[in-house]
Amino acid sequence: MGFGLISIAQDNMHFLRMDELILRKYDDHYLKLRKIFERTIQLIDTHHPDEIAIEAPFFGKNIQSMLKLGRAQGVAMAAGLSRDIPITEYSPKKIKMAITGNGNASKEQVAKMLQHLLKIKELPVNLDSTDGLAAAVCHFFNAGKTETQTNYGSWATFVSQNKHRVE
Repeated sequence: MGFGLISIAQDNMHFLRMDELILRKYDDHYLKLRKIFERTIQLIDTHHPDEIAIEAPFFGKNIQSMLKLGRAQGVAMAAGLSRDIPITEYSPKKIKMAITGNGNASKEQVAKMLQHLLKIKELPVNLDSTDGLAAAVCHFFNAGKTETQTNYGSWATFVSQNKHRVE
């Protein structure tokens, strides 16, 4: 489970941190869910976010994986809701579109654009943390909007039209 934190000051976005919760070492699915809940609560209590953005469940070929992912997302959402923090979900395509201008972008393309936008010196090897950061940035870009209608033809166009949002 990846997560990313940004702060907003005077309508400008600032990178705080990104990381991931490594769950492979646990065999018990319920223990994994407990770890997700506890870590999410810890992040909330440490950083006091005003809002949480999360990637919405997506349809996959493996129904068991999809169910496990949905449970994990639900636990993270429950942690936020237990602290009265509003939660917004974004589809993977919407997140990719917000970050790169292409709803079919690869994880690597999203990570590289985040690196550029937020002036991140080094990207992590595993891109789960950039996925979490991408949800946060997508939420910032969509603040006050119900639907994004802009279609960017290239990364350069996207960056030039969104420079005012990034310090």
